[in-house]
Amino acid sequence: MKRFKVAGAVMIALGAGLGWFTALLQVQSPVHAETKTSAAVVEAIDRTSLPIKEPVPPFITELDARKSKAPPRFEVKTPDKAPNVLIVLIDDMGFGQSSAFGGPIHMPTLERMAKGGLKYNQFHTTALCSPTRAALLSGRNHHVGNMGSITETATAFPGQTGQRPNAVAPLAEMLRLNGYSTAAFGKSHETAAWEVSPSGPTDRWPTRSGFDKFYGFIGGESNQWAPAIYEDMTRIEAPDDPNYHLMTDLANQAIKWTHFQKSLTPHKPFFTYFAPGATHAPHHAPKQWIEKYKGKFDQGWDKLREETLARQIQLGVVPAGTKLAPKPEAIKEWSQLSADEKKLFARQMEVFAGYGEYADFEVGRVIQAIEDLGQLDNTLIFYCVGDNGASAEGTMNGLYNEMTYFNGVHESVEEILKHYDELGGPMSYGHYAAGWAVAGDAPFTWTKQVAGSYGGCRNGLVVHWPQGVASKGEVRSQWHHVIDIAPTILEAAGLPEPKSVNGTPQIPIQGVSMLYSFNDAKAKDRHKTQYFEILCNRGIYHDGWLAHTVHRAAWETQPRRPLLEDQWELYHVEVDFSSSTNLAAKEPAKLKELQELFLKEAVPNRVLPLDDRVLERINPALAGRPDLMAGRTSLTLYEGMTGMTENVFINTKNRSHTISAEVVIPKDGASGVILAQAGRFGGWSLYVKDGRPIYTYNFLGLSAYKVASSKALPEGKVTIVYEFTYDGGGLGKGGKGTLLVNGEKVAEGRIDRTQGFFFSADEGGDVGQDGETPVTDDYAAGDNKFTGKINKVTVDLK
Repeated sequence: MKRFKVAGAVMIALGAGLGWFTALLQVQSPVHAETKTSAAVVEAIDRTSLPIKEPVPPFITELDARKSKAPPRFEVKTPDKAPNVLIVLIDDMGFGQSSAFGGPIHMPTLERMAKGGLKYNQFHTTALCSPTRAALLSGRNHHVGNMGSITETATAFPGQTGQRPNAVAPLAEMLRLNGYSTAAFGKSHETAAWEVSPSGPTDRWPTRSGFDKFYGFIGGESNQWAPAIYEDMTRIEAPDDPNYHLMTDLANQAIKWTHFQKSLTPHKPFFTYFAPGATHAPHHAPKQWIEKYKGKFDQGWDKLREETLARQIQLGVVPAGTKLAPKPEAIKEWSQLSADEKKLFARQMEVFAGYGEYADFEVGRVIQAIEDLGQLDNTLIFYCVGDNGASAEGTMNGLYNEMTYFNGVHESVEEILKHYDELGGPMSYGHYAAGWAVAGDAPFTWTKQVAGSYGGCRNGLVVHWPQGVASKGEVRSQWHHVIDIAPTILEAAGLPEPKSVNGTPQIPIQGVSMLYSFNDAKAKDRHKTQYFEILCNRGIYHDGWLAHTVHRAAWETQPRRPLLEDQWELYHVEVDFSSSTNLAAKEPAKLKELQELFLKEAVPNRVLPLDDRVLERINPALAGRPDLMAGRTSLTLYEGMTGMTENVFINTKNRSHTISAEVVIPKDGASGVILAQAGRFGGWSLYVKDGRPIYTYNFLGLSAYKVASSKALPEGKVTIVYEFTYDGGGLGKGGKGTLLVNGEKVAEGRIDRTQGFFFSADEGGDVGQDGETPVTDDYAAGDNKFTGKINKVTVDLK
């Protein structure tokens, strides 16, 4: 009874103070009566400050819920008729490689989208992976987003840190906070390399960068047959399927997510970012797709450039009269190659072409799923055919294992030919020869990394949106850049550019909406000026003129000359589509004007200082960027710690070190991996086989060195120690390996060569197993877990 008396007293008190309480309501709440809806509030939504401010609900004065009416639920919705958005981003594909832009790679999905939409033949990227993606997903120049280079080569300088500022909100976050469902599938190369661990911070991971859903890999590239996959923020194992390929998996995941969205929330638009990582190295494709191109490239890269240009002119994606720009001097004439070189190089291009068509097929499945749901007409599709020009990182001979490129190791034609039948398959990690990259960027001269040259930064773009684009199958020649996609999407959706996002005032979007050109082929350009800079290759476009300099080609390990001595070229690209005629000597005043404009653009965009270090920037200590292991000489690990990428794992390269494992061996003995780093294409592993401890060092998949005990491990608690004594005298040298069990030496051996710079772009350190691909053939992938117990493993640097 006491409780009811107290409640009654409260009600009396409430009634007595009702006049004061009502007055308070009128001050604090924008809605003063129960019967008033929030329609006026919704109409007055301020979308320039995100998240959209939630209205203060009315205070209820009625005691009985049966006599009261609940106010409308606050829900953020997109403007009426806001379209679905799909961005498809193919990786490392040049302007002259896809069939839609005159190239030899059959891409029927791209062609279909072009036939029903528009081709842009003057669309530009930054000339490198991470920078293009950062610009695409923000609408700001890449240095403004601190992505002056790839995340793995970030430095301490503003513009180069690899960490997106809060003042540069991602497009996905803008759309999500305006009512879109958002998802990303494939490659995410915008998270600082040292932040990709369970220790975070996770602020710049995909699902905290505006995406509700993420499925793919974080980093520059991935083994397509055995990827290191993240689902949202969790590292997962790839499906155990002998026919598995990441490209198909990503398409399946995107289709499933789209079905969920349009089933559960049919009126809610989606934003899907589908960036599969194809056709970046490693070049991996099912054999049946590769075989479709058997013999199709026997004519060589010189003839292919000519054939491509002829098709480009016929298709109207290149003006009549366009000339092939000069080929780089380093690229040999096909006619001068040996029979072995021609055989190998032709096969490399067959693999790449099969990879490209296969990727387009899987993109087609995603688009078909959208169409089957009746959503294609109201889906704004940007099909970007490359995030930079074709890649010449395969150097002159191509590569069986791309990791050799990142360790400064040369692969000869003879060595690669030993793996001829493996190219494209799971036992390879390949890349084609640089000559194919030059041909793939026809009609231009240069390739990926060479910013400012159209060979490095011009890519095909197809836009398809039946409800928004009346024109079909037409070419658009307005000059545009990847930063223009974000403002185009905002305008198409009827959304304003936000001035504040999550409490942070925003750096204004620098791109220009392309919407004006969708239905007006003759519209005048609105993007008049654009700087370019990647690894000191730099250039400037302004009003029909282009000036640029090549500081270092992708196949060169050192800069050509000091920065102040770089030789600039000048092209009147308004009349010289392919940049075939260098006017630097004839127009010195115009060249000087553009050079000065570059510096004027560089300062506010945080391009300076220029930094032409290459492999050194992979090393956090030399680059000056954050390092989780900075100053540490010891790391203790525990069972279950897997997938630790190279940038968050202790660096044992180029120095003496020990690995000490405290394990428990069961009565019947043990087998499996204790600690491993990386995999089949370079790495090391400490493991037990047939009860015996073994250490194997795999040098780039080219040779293996083994230190193995002949004695089985005793039952019970055991301490296994591997000691490596480095020879010194530079990077990538050898040394002596010694195995000890409970303090007793049980084996020693010589390791002639080690990897001085890099183990893997995706495979990491694993305790108790060796994920993705195995370091050694002594155990199988997916079946190498340690069968004993690991108490701890400690890696000590000497």
